[in-house]
Amino acid sequence: MPLSIPRRSLPGRAAAAAALALAGLLASAAPAATAAPAPVLAAPDIPLANVKAHLTQLQSIATANGGNRAHGRTGYKASIDYVKAKLDAAGFTTSLQQFTSSGATGYNLIADWPGGDPNQVLMAGSHLDSVSAGPGINDNGSGSAAVLETALAVSRAQFTPQKHLRFGWWGAEELGLVGSKYYVNNLPSAERSKISGYLNFDMIGSPNPGYFVYDDDPAIEKTFKDYFAGLSVPTEIETEGDGRSDHAPFKNAGVPVGGLFTGADYTKTAAQAQKWGGTAGQAFDRCYHSSCDTSANINDTALDRNGDAIAHAIWTLSAGTTTPGDVYESTTDVAIPDNGAAVTSPVTVTGRTGNASSTLKVGVDIIHTWRGDLVVDLVAPDGSVYNLKSFSGSDSADNVQETYTVNASSEVANGTWKLRVQDKAAYDTGYINSFRLTF
Repeated sequence: MPLSIPRRSLPGRAAAAAALALAGLLASAAPAATAAPAPVLAAPDIPLANVKAHLTQLQSIATANGGNRAHGRTGYKASIDYVKAKLDAAGFTTSLQQFTSSGATGYNLIADWPGGDPNQVLMAGSHLDSVSAGPGINDNGSGSAAVLETALAVSRAQFTPQKHLRFGWWGAEELGLVGSKYYVNNLPSAERSKISGYLNFDMIGSPNPGYFVYDDDPAIEKTFKDYFAGLSVPTEIETEGDGRSDHAPFKNAGVPVGGLFTGADYTKTAAQAQKWGGTAGQAFDRCYHSSCDTSANINDTALDRNGDAIAHAIWTLSAGTTTPGDVYESTTDVAIPDNGAAVTSPVTVTGRTGNASSTLKVGVDIIHTWRGDLVVDLVAPDGSVYNLKSFSGSDSADNVQETYTVNASSEVANGTWKLRVQDKAAYDTGYINSFRLTF
């Protein structure tokens, strides 16, 4: 989250503070220790024109069926049939799951891509139904079309990931996540435990968009944040729809979840408009749950960026696990109070035998406008302290982005290691961006 940075009345501080403010736009991740990702094939570009062609078809379906694609209506079944036909032609194994809600038959569509480890399933999904008031092109044709086109890109590439890929389109989300709850509740616990992650995409083309990332699972969150950082697009943590979309049943069942969102009826602030463009004081989607949620209710740039982000996540997260125990990283953003108490960022190391290395590498990424204020220590699981950086009143440079080497051979490797940081002078502040141990 953005930090409020007091400035020293010294030359050059304004520029440094501005840089920190920009960096601080990245939303904080939940605490976690994760193995460093293995190199993976680059994801293909998801053609915006293809995604919009799917939206045109969904609009036509709604127009021909009473103006909506709601649960229990002919427009919903026609939407399911359209998506299923595309996937069948592309070589997916598809199945329709029926359920009953409000006296009407509903449908989930599940599509499996052949191959991959059946004990490690990466799943992506979106709800396909609209409200009865309109065609639901942003909510949620946008997510459904982008997930569909990503699945078709898997087929075009004849992608062979280590994990098994599964895609889902949910019914009756607008009635209370009915379809996704039905799917999760009817999945045997042994099968639920095989799902290594579920990615949810509900409204990703809002006409006055924000760029929001779910913060439920740190590894999934980091995958999306890193992608947008590569585009120089700042993100914020998604809060408007927290727990209100189809990721919730998966999360409640213990499945790691993540996803993207561009905003619904919350109002874009002036700070968000400065960051992302668009109109401050106006809803992210003024046509949310309304008849004007048509094919004209889409921001092409947001839809394009998010579609490519979906593919990036599928390609990255389906690559399988790396050899455990080499790299452990915390991606939490921990605020460092100005001239205040020490704060820590933890990493928990498990699965190793014996002691740590005599050349333990400690990767430190701290964003700060006056790094000389900082004392930085590594704290071992038994409480032993290894100083990495001392206070220096004359060191006025920005940030601490270094890799230190520590002789930790007397320390048991397993346990919780902490990066401890204290700001010991007034007027500047910042945050721990990440902390990594390499054994």
